[in-house]
Amino acid sequence: MEYYSTNRQSLPVSLQDAVLRGLAPDRGLYMPQRIGTLPRAFFNNIAQMSLQEISYAVASVLFGEDIDSDTLKEIVYDAMNFDIPLRHVTGDLYCLELFHGPTLAFKDVGARFMARMLGYFNKQAGGNRCVNVLVATSGDTGSAVANGFLGVPGIRVFVLYPQGKVSRIQEAQFTTLGQNITALEVNGTFDDCQALVKSAFIDKELNEAMMLTSANSINVARFLPQSFYYFYAYAQLAQREQDTANMVVAVPSGNFGNLAAGLVAKRMGLPIKRFIAANNSNCVFFDYLRTGQYAPRPSIATIANAMDVGDPSNFARILDLYGHSHSAICADISGCTYTDEQISQTIADTYRTCDYLLDPHGAVAFRANTELLQPGEIGVALETAHPAKFKGTVERIIDQPVEVPQRLQKFLEGEKRSIKINSGFHSFKKFLLQTV
Repeated sequence: MEYYSTNRQSLPVSLQDAVLRGLAPDRGLYMPQRIGTLPRAFFNNIAQMSLQEISYAVASVLFGEDIDSDTLKEIVYDAMNFDIPLRHVTGDLYCLELFHGPTLAFKDVGARFMARMLGYFNKQAGGNRCVNVLVATSGDTGSAVANGFLGVPGIRVFVLYPQGKVSRIQEAQFTTLGQNITALEVNGTFDDCQALVKSAFIDKELNEAMMLTSANSINVARFLPQSFYYFYAYAQLAQREQDTANMVVAVPSGNFGNLAAGLVAKRMGLPIKRFIAANNSNCVFFDYLRTGQYAPRPSIATIANAMDVGDPSNFARILDLYGHSHSAICADISGCTYTDEQISQTIADTYRTCDYLLDPHGAVAFRANTELLQPGEIGVALETAHPAKFKGTVERIIDQPVEVPQRLQKFLEGEKRSIKINSGFHSFKKFLLQTV
């Protein structure tokens, strides 16, 4: 299958080229020419299927034309070798716990899948050049990508993150690894980090000197696999004999790759009734839903830091999926925005009344369902990270200690190694060229 750019100013490419390039030459994001649908038999049997079986069935529709079935199955089963349980919280409200992977964040899904797919395509291309993966992070992307690619032969990873704007545990997960992982501490915001990555992809001198690709959700191999767990949430509701026709998914929304993947799942036939794009105070998309005007602006810091994005890249994919129709987008997606105070209140109230501990990002989605769910609907909130990743914040809110899982504690015991850079592209480019 060919992949086209959302800007439609460059030629379509193969999946291999889309994965290896990351960003299209015209700075657009790659999208598949066709989104296939899953057969009725798949949904009839989905309640009896495992996460790996469901993921392989979905991956076969998405990637089956470009990767042989045995290789694709190996990639999927290796990447998806952990569970994603759907927890009942109260009434018709559920949380899909996406944090049971190696770094305890939902981005483990896409990062692990992409690491294996990129390794496969690099071998197919000869594997003679080192692939340099650039990734901007507002929190969990960096840790998931760094750990997913750690030690992979022929691949180097450069993680760009905003100085002082990620949690201590998040920072430790990508600054203590070493080997083929380099952490770049940027004096700026996440949007500055993302701008540096995008600028690198269109710089002729850089791309002639080194092979660059991205592991942010702008890369199709990171973005599309996130559709897997929407199907698994549906399967778990079906197992409980719930009314799956009224499933509403609230998505904590920052760079919007997660929501865009859910919309792809819906296009593939998953009968999600509607989505709620749950924002923190960075509410560019919420304003778009209200006004029809997209007005990106500098991000502001919140306690849900992974969502602190003022110019979300994947907004382009959402526009593309709906033919730039504001009314069509609003028919499938509603929105909300919450302050730090409201997020904190939700964490405290849910812990006190339901004995369920949310992280700040999951709290945004959970509150959205409590306020926007209509009679007869079943709300699934995506709980995207373990609360211990935001230990200090969560402990202040609930006034109780939060236990840190052993796998996170190990990162905190490591030595931080990062390189500080400013937010100017010239210095970033100079640094990269010195690594060749």
